[in-house]
Amino acid sequence: MINPVYRAMLSRKSVIRELSEYATARGKEIGYENVFDFSLGNPSVPAPASFAEAAVRLLRNEDPMRLHGYSPSVGDPDVKEKVARSLERRFGIPYQKEHIFPTSGAAGAIAHALRAVTETGDEVLVFAPYFPEYIPYINTTGAVMRSVPADTENFQINFDAAEQALTERVAAVLINTPNNPSGAVYTEETLRRLAELLRRKSAQYGRTIFLISDEPYREIVFDGKKQAYPASFYPHTLTCYSFSKSLSIPGERIGYVAVHPDCEGSDVLVPMMAQISRGIGHNCPSSLIQQAMAETVDDTSDLRVYETNMNLLYDTFTELGLRVVRPGGTFYIMPQALEEDSIAFCRKALKYDLVFVPADSFEAPGYFRAAYCLATEKVERSLDAIRRFVRETYGTR
Repeated sequence: MINPVYRAMLSRKSVIRELSEYATARGKEIGYENVFDFSLGNPSVPAPASFAEAAVRLLRNEDPMRLHGYSPSVGDPDVKEKVARSLERRFGIPYQKEHIFPTSGAAGAIAHALRAVTETGDEVLVFAPYFPEYIPYINTTGAVMRSVPADTENFQINFDAAEQALTERVAAVLINTPNNPSGAVYTEETLRRLAELLRRKSAQYGRTIFLISDEPYREIVFDGKKQAYPASFYPHTLTCYSFSKSLSIPGERIGYVAVHPDCEGSDVLVPMMAQISRGIGHNCPSSLIQQAMAETVDDTSDLRVYETNMNLLYDTFTELGLRVVRPGGTFYIMPQALEEDSIAFCRKALKYDLVFVPADSFEAPGYFRAAYCLATEKVERSLDAIRRFVRETYGTR
């Protein structure tokens, strides 16, 4: 029998992917340079030269067996050591290599973290707006996703609703900061308050509620600020990271889980993840890419273009009267649509070759997301199309 769960998923394809496919097809008709495709969060800046140089150096000089053979199931020990030292330098937490598990990007990291701290029937709490792939990430583990409605004033955490949602069935809370889709950056105050809530509820229920922190946009923060490190506030944290955005290498699929040294089960969680890999086939990310990543673990691409692009769009949307919370990071902005039906709003925008994503699937109905990981020149050209769309469709000034 064909699996009915995955068959049913065929009719619920990602709206982001569908819109990206539309943009590609439209580009074949009029030239992709004339399609203002804000659908897909695909990094638009090149990887730093140091990453390419590290990869070339490894290919020329490294022992082929170490470079192309299977890595240990818990990850290359030298790579794990370099990641641990980087985290200790940056955040002051004494990670050791035993606390690091290399993965196939942040998706692989979340897949392992969820399975390590939940059982079938447990609940995992997320905060809207959230990345819609969290639904299959969580629900295909046997756990059940529950969501907390968004605080649309600033897209921090809606703590009144979170208090009610954190029942004894919740085994883990999954957060994403800086946030896709809103661009919000959780403040220290938000993270301290969340940590206090998790401590209090864990004590009330007599078991640890784990925090899974999804941080692929950690390095893309604006106004000279930095993202506070969630694990600094709550020890029972599994940090899930990807180098897709910081190094602009999403196709290389490399990331890690970092288990806080004081986390419950910190001595067994990484070996458990190696066993989880046996069941889900995420085991042993590329040896070459693990090593190239480790050589450049503290480097980033030139990420400044994202702040430039954000300011261009934010100023234009606010000029046109759209309500929008100014992003603190990422390469996403999420304004409120000019009509209640954001799907209809985005459909009308297509007539101007503007490809926006309705935020209903992010559990933010009435809003839309624009991924501005584009060349600034193209963002600048899109502004006239945005003005014409809004003024001609909605009659605003």
